[in-house]
Parts: sequence; structure tokens; C-alpha cells
Amino acid sequence: MATFGTLSDRLTETFRNLRTKGKLSPADVDGTVREIRRALLDADVALVVVKDFTAKVRERALSDEVSRALNPAQQVVQIVNEELVAILGGQQRRLQFAKNPPTVIMLAGLQGSGKTTFAGKLAKMLEKDGHTPLLVAADLQRPNAVNQLQVVAERAGAAIYAPQPGNGVGDPVKVSRDGVEHARHAQHDVVIIDTAGRLGVDAELMKQAADIRKATDPDEVLFVIDAMIGQDAVNTAKAFQEGVDFTGVVLSKLDGDARGGAALSVAQVTGRPIIFASTGEGLEDVEPFHPDRMASRILDLGDILTLIEQAQQAFDEDEARKVAEKLATEQFTLEDFLEQMQQMRKMGSMKKMLGMLPGMGQMKQQLDDFDEHEIDRTEAIIRSMTPGERRNTKILNGSRRLRIARGAGMTVTDVNQLVQRFEQAAKMMKTVARGGVPNIPGMGAMGKPGASSKRGKQPKRKGSRSGNPAKRAAENSGLAASSETAPNGSGFGLGGAKPPSETDMADIQKLLGRH
Repeated sequence: MATFGTLSDRLTETFRNLRTKGKLSPADVDGTVREIRRALLDADVALVVVKDFTAKVRERALSDEVSRALNPAQQVVQIVNEELVAILGGQQRRLQFAKNPPTVIMLAGLQGSGKTTFAGKLAKMLEKDGHTPLLVAADLQRPNAVNQLQVVAERAGAAIYAPQPGNGVGDPVKVSRDGVEHARHAQHDVVIIDTAGRLGVDAELMKQAADIRKATDPDEVLFVIDAMIGQDAVNTAKAFQEGVDFTGVVLSKLDGDARGGAALSVAQVTGRPIIFASTGEGLEDVEPFHPDRMASRILDLGDILTLIEQAQQAFDEDEARKVAEKLATEQFTLEDFLEQMQQMRKMGSMKKMLGMLPGMGQMKQQLDDFDEHEIDRTEAIIRSMTPGERRNTKILNGSRRLRIARGAGMTVTDVNQLVQRFEQAAKMMKTVARGGVPNIPGMGAMGKPGASSKRGKQPKRKGSRSGNPAKRAAENSGLAASSETAPNGSGFGLGGAKPPSETDMADIQKLLGRH
């Protein structure tokens, strides 16, 4: 997560140095706690939170639970993780719905914090869960705020109540009250009230927000706060808590590149839980806030649970079953491959998904270099093929590949690389589907006892199935090294569980110059 990137790097480096020590002395613990304190302060975490956090970590790190542990360094990481979860709120807190609809949710916050955009995100999320939300345009001060909410509502496919044009015209308290009544008569079970913000905390803002709360008696008051505003986030949260009070916090703009550590302070300072995290500009870029998962991301331990949940939402079970059957019967085609890619698109950014894997914080450069448009180019090539070509890549001769390349605006080399990667991936998946063990080039079959892992001078593999028995045997045994011109991602395991014969091995020895 970009906002906590620097903090994550600092903490990861601290723990890396700690793991080199077999036993931890008090001096080691003090040095580690000192580095953690510096990292948190540099990330704009509130001083009172840092003092409390580091004191608890130091006390636990010097206790018997670490000194008696088989791996003291790992135990310290676990302690830091648990204390991070604590300052982030401990347990996940979900939205509280009214027993008698409609449930009224009021959004509050400074101007520019992302309230209007979050209103659309929340409406879309609730619709997926079977609710019928109504957006109420009660921000009548900011220029074109009503128009913006109308656009957001249309994109989210949600109903909107906007009787006033805004731009300084209309009574926001009356609009809010009437909006709740309209929702009750129109049978909307959730009302989301978008209130006005200011460039700074002032008495007029607080009075208006307090009046709206009094008039609508909301079930939830969500304070939307920009994760990038630094230490002022804590002061703003305190001011809203005293002036309006709120039941939960929404962290917005967590995809930014600011230090953002002040966001870690909000739950601890206000005593109010963080309920949602907004991670991008798209209406799908919002997720329920899980303190334990966020702590794992900060410590570069990954967030596999969120990744699984997103995959379950994006992938259709029936389609997945059909694909598994096709793999088992060796009928997996480029059409199926295209459908799988389109389902992956529904999960969002590939960089974001890869970033949820454990240890990916140490591969920042690779993630930054990852080209999101590679999927677009792959899709263009496949869509330039005829249905017959997608089902059987063996018919792709030179003229067909040239036509496909021109149709996709790519080169023939791009087409060749895609076909090669697909065939290699399909072989590996078929092997796994049949219960076999896939071969990795240069490593032999994974998990097979006695499989060779020696690397010597290898003949170049051009990706074609040559009639040369020596070359074919090298491919089947997984010993053929990737050629210098092999495309990225071509390191999938090659199929061919049948071992080479003695004659084939003799031919290989001759090819390598070993007579």
C-alpha cells in the first residue's frame, strides 16, 4: 500500500538486521525499539501513540516470551504485529444497520477529503450486498457539489435525492430530513447523506453538521479523512469528535505516496474504529478495514485473505469448474485464456494484487516496472485471431501470425511470444490437473526425489517442437535453458513426464561436446 510504503521499508529493514542475531540482548531490543520509534515519527504517527506503542513493544520484547522463544527475532516481529493491530483498532468493525429501515449514514469531513466519491463507492458496495441505497445531496455550499454527486450516483447505478441546485442555494438540514422521508416512502433501506466540508475546521461547519445529525438521527456518522494530510489528521479528527462526534472513520487516498502515518493514530486518539479504507479513484477501490490485515501489509507480511476474497468475488465458480474440466481433458484454449484474463480484470490492478503477496515490499522496483497494459496487448492479439485459431494454435503459420500482428497493431515477435507462453502454461496446468508434478526448466520435476538441479552449458531452446531427438529429449527432461530472446514470463514448467531414453541422452552428450 503506497501510503505506508516508507514505513514498511523502514520496519522491514529493522527486522532484517534483527534476524541475524541468534539471541537478543537488552541492547539489541533497545536498538530495535529506537529504530521503530524513528520510523513511526518519520511517518507522521502522533507522538503520544508512538510513546505508548514503543513502550509496550519494549516491555514485551524484554519479557520471557522472547527470551525463551526458539526464534527471538521472529517473536519480536509477532509482538510488533500484535501491537500494530491494537493501535489500528483491534477487531474489525462493520456497519451497524437499523432494525427498522432505512439505515441513515451521514458522511462528515473536510473539503477535499473524498466524501462525495466515497458516497458513490459505499452505495455501489451496498448494492452488491442486496441493499437499495439513496444518496442525499446535502452539500449545498461547494460549487457543483450537487452535480458531482449526481455524476457519481449515475456511475454507481444508485438513486439520488437532490431537490436543490446547491452553489449556496438551499437548506442542507431540510434537504437531509426530507431525504430520509423520501427514502422511507420509496422503500430505500439505506440513506447516505453527503454533507458540506470546509477547507478548515470552523464553527459554521460544525454547527451545520451537528444540526443535520440532530434532524436525521443517523445510525452511523462516518468521518472521512485524507490519509495524506499528516499530523493535522489527528487535530481534525479531535475537532470533529468534539463538535459533531462520529461512530467510525473512513481512510481515503491510501493509494497516495505521502507518509500517511497519522492515519495510524486516528483510531487510537479518538477511540473510534476505522471501518473502510479507500484505495483508489475507481468506485470499486474501497474495502472494509481489517486491522490485522493492514498491520500485515505494513510489515510486508502480505494480505492473502483480502486477495482470496477479491478472487472469490471476481471469478465465477461455474466457469472455474468448466476450465478445470477443460484442463483435465486437454481442451484449454486461447478463448478460455481470454475469459480468465477478463475475470482477473474484475479484481482490479495487478500491481495492487501482487502487492498483497508476502515479501513483495522487497520487490518494489519489479512492481513499479510491471506494465498494467500488458493484459491489454495480450487481449488485442487474441481478439485479432479467428475462433478456429484461438481453439488450435497449431494452425498458426507465418502468414496467419503476420495478419494477427497487423490486426492487433503488434509485431510478429509479440504474437510468437504470446503463443509460446500460452502453450508452456497450458502444458504445466494440464500436468497439475492430471495430478502430475510440473517440470521447471533447469530444475527437473518439482518435488521428485533425485531430480537433478545442476546447471551446465545447455543448448538453446527456440520454443518450437523440433524433430531433433536430442532437443526434444532436453525439453521433456526440463533441462533446456531459456534462450536469450525468450519472452518475460516464459519460465513456466514444461510438460513431458516421460524420461528420455539412453539413446536420447547419448545424443545430448554429443550435442554438448562430451564424447
